Amino acid sequence: MPLYQLDPLDNNFPDPRSALTDPNGLLAVGGDLSPARLLNAYRHGIFPWFSPGDPILWWSPDPRTVLFPDEIIIHRSLRKTLKNRPFEIHVNRDFQGVLNACAAPRAHQSGTWITPDMQHAYLRLHSMGYAYSIESWRNNDLVGGLYGVKIGRVFFGESMFTRVSDASKAALVALCQGVLGSTPAVIDCQFSTDHLLSLGAKPIPREQFLSLLSRHAY
Repeated sequence: MPLYQLDPLDNNFPDPRSALTDPNGLLAVGGDLSPARLLNAYRHGIFPWFSPGDPILWWSPDPRTVLFPDEIIIHRSLRKTLKNRPFEIHVNRDFQGVLNACAAPRAHQSGTWITPDMQHAYLRLHSMGYAYSIESWRNNDLVGGLYGVKIGRVFFGESMFTRVSDASKAALVALCQGVLGSTPAVIDCQFSTDHLLSLGAKPIPREQFLSLLSRHAY
């Protein structure tokens, strides 16, 4: 079936249940990265993800990978690290710095999906109080962290980075423990990776995820 083409003058999306199964979750193409469209997308379990030079692609995979904060796995080595408190955790001390670090080239990857347009879009959401960075600092240097969008009690994780061992994990633990003022009901991780699964994230049916959004993404 043809991919749904978004109307540039209409921020609405098709039902996420109509997303393709191959590739898993591809729902629509086009539109823009305006704050209104992005927030509407997140509230309906949809997020943008595309490569430089491609049109904007919108996704809602099934299953959806999530982390429930009380299910985070803190392995012995990480627990030992946190006990020694090598990091200072800050919120939004350097949101731009986190964006830059997440967009930087990584081993075994060619390019980045965090394009300048994507960075600009999330900086706008940050200025509006929706996008947050949770950051690990050591000796006044930013050494790891993550960023995402918070709507109600849902944190939609976008990307994370680390420059020293356990720095991004420490930021994630802080998020799970309420560093934003309260504990999220759920953290959206979008797709599964071995790294996220090792920290306690798990896939759930998209229908269950949409139900969580209806209760908590207000």
